[in-house]
Amino acid sequence: MRFLVFVLLLAVVILNWLWPLPWPLAVKLPVAVGIVVASQYQFWSKLSSGSVFAPEFPRPVILLFNWAVGTLLFLMLAQLGLDLGALVIAVVRWQPVHIGTDARLAVGGTAALLSAVGVANAVRVPPIRDVRVVIRGLSPEFDGYRLLQLSDLHLTRLFPARWASGVVDRANAADADLIVVTGDFIDGSVAMRRTDIAPLARLHAHDGVLAVPGNHEYFFDYAEWMRHLSALGLTMLENRHTVITRGAAHLVIAGVTDRSARHHGVPEPDLTAALAGRPVDAPVVLLDHQPGDARAAAAQGVALQLSGHTHGGMILGLDRLVARGNKGFVSGRYDVGGIVLYVSNGTGLWPGFALRLGVPSEMTRFHLRAG
Repeated sequence: MRFLVFVLLLAVVILNWLWPLPWPLAVKLPVAVGIVVASQYQFWSKLSSGSVFAPEFPRPVILLFNWAVGTLLFLMLAQLGLDLGALVIAVVRWQPVHIGTDARLAVGGTAALLSAVGVANAVRVPPIRDVRVVIRGLSPEFDGYRLLQLSDLHLTRLFPARWASGVVDRANAADADLIVVTGDFIDGSVAMRRTDIAPLARLHAHDGVLAVPGNHEYFFDYAEWMRHLSALGLTMLENRHTVITRGAAHLVIAGVTDRSARHHGVPEPDLTAALAGRPVDAPVVLLDHQPGDARAAAAQGVALQLSGHTHGGMILGLDRLVARGNKGFVSGRYDVGGIVLYVSNGTGLWPGFALRLGVPSEMTRFHLRAG
């Protein structure tokens, strides 16, 4: 499938967009080579680090690759649109339709601009997004409780220590009672990411910083990452819970491992174990990196589930495809079987496809209200 997409991309962009342009061969050939090189970004990433998920290039090179890949994809879609439009007009008029140079250059420029905007949106330090959630059974002691969610940081050379410091500064300034991180902290080994992730040690809130792993933690040395994240001061909830107390009232924060665990010989997500021994009358907030098991969480009495993983679909239109792979959940709030599920668009993004259009990154501050 990947090979067919690659062939389609090259056929449309090189043969159907580039080659008909009235440029000399000395220009077309280098442009064609550049298109082929850019289309193999993930291959070069794997050569650079041994993993397609962790491109170990200077940040400007990663930005350039993402812009180029985005430009190629948008250009392919635009050129296909031009071709289809020309075909329809040709059939209606029953005569050939020529796509002019101006039209080709216009779609090329538009694709390049859209990609540049998409990359800029992806790499910003996101603003705080406020969400109000009414929770049945929440004690008045917790009414107005502020919980800040970070998700999908993907700390890498694209999202390095300086970017992480900006996120931490904004998170700390949000004045949350609790900070949670719903997985995908990194792409790379502890040795590769030690400096990039160091700023997370400065995260602080009155009730601490709680977190669960995402699927990307399993792609590297999972056990080493869990030790390192704990050493930074994050409490990792691997199929367990903690209880926050205000007077005689309780709020349970539970966390499960990611479903990717089953492929790596480590404990799979176990919500029953995570909830074992909890105060039975206390509402439960569940941290689960992937949103797909929300209905099962509802059956076990969870009041609010916070997830990420989908990146919100990244681009309007593409989000519908991403939703199909996540049981319909892709971005924002859902009411599922009596619980509230919130799927974060993500704070960062995987550096292999770092574009956002119409799906902004976020740091989400929840205001819990008694129902």
